[in-house]
Amino acid sequence: MNPTFDAFLRSWPVEPWFLCGLLLTAVVYLRGWLVLHRRDAGRWPRGGPIAFAGGLCTLFLALASPIEPFASLWLQVHMLQHLLLMMIAPPLLWLSAPLFPLLRGLPRPIRTEWVVPILRAPFLRRLFERLTHPVSALVLFTAATWIWHLPLFYELALSCDGWHYLQHVCFLGTALLFWYPVIRPFPSRPRWSPWLLIPYLILADVQNTVLAAVLTFSDQPLYSYYALGPRLGNLSALEDQAGAGVLMWVPGSIAYLVPLFVIGVRLLFGAPQVPKRRLKPAPGRTLGQAAIAGRLELPVLGQPRTSPKPAAFDLLRLP
Repeated sequence: MNPTFDAFLRSWPVEPWFLCGLLLTAVVYLRGWLVLHRRDAGRWPRGGPIAFAGGLCTLFLALASPIEPFASLWLQVHMLQHLLLMMIAPPLLWLSAPLFPLLRGLPRPIRTEWVVPILRAPFLRRLFERLTHPVSALVLFTAATWIWHLPLFYELALSCDGWHYLQHVCFLGTALLFWYPVIRPFPSRPRWSPWLLIPYLILADVQNTVLAAVLTFSDQPLYSYYALGPRLGNLSALEDQAGAGVLMWVPGSIAYLVPLFVIGVRLLFGAPQVPKRRLKPAPGRTLGQAAIAGRLELPVLGQPRTSPKPAAFDLLRLP
């Protein structure tokens, strides 16, 4: 076996706090999903836990597998880590519609006395609604991507664990904001037109392509950390950088173009309408008690109190 590959397979960082956090999150989600699935199997299909488990496994692979220690040796591995945090994990987590299962899976005292009042806070709801608007989300996502790939900040993250953790938080946090308008997990009710997602994803792909091209076609290494550090195998720092650029270019573009195609088809040909089902409170309970028990929808982040009124004139409805 190749010595480098053998060392890669043996380099598993020990992070018990991270593993325990992922397992606890999975248990809370599954506990809440089972309750919701028993009450309304159509609204909460079995694909939810699969998507949520896939998102958590992607986070584990990015941060607690051999990818983490080898990211400081190969720029390509570091780029793979960033793709997992920004392109794979967030869409999977949002596809699971995690808000209600996580909320319902918490113990009742924590849910009713702490979490629900926080989610009901008008300031927090308005802030989340603004951050997940396509314009704001795209600006934050693009800024985090470009700023952290500048040589100064990129090498700062490589040389200090604290800055490296902050880089991961910025990538994952802005990616969650970015993919929220695309997935629109239940119970989100956006006020903006879904046609806005077409230029949204196109611009995201353009900025990703430009940055990938800079890495791919640069005639000198942009990060002295990799140029001066130890090299594994026969791969030079410049070749490693070009490979990282190609990795960012091709899989990154696919991550934007696939949802762009799906959304475009749905907008042009329409999506099947799912009949709305309204849950009723259990006998002997008032509406307020049923809401606290988790039987009714709660006013949550990104969900306006009133449905948007249709405009008097809509250009898209013209024949």
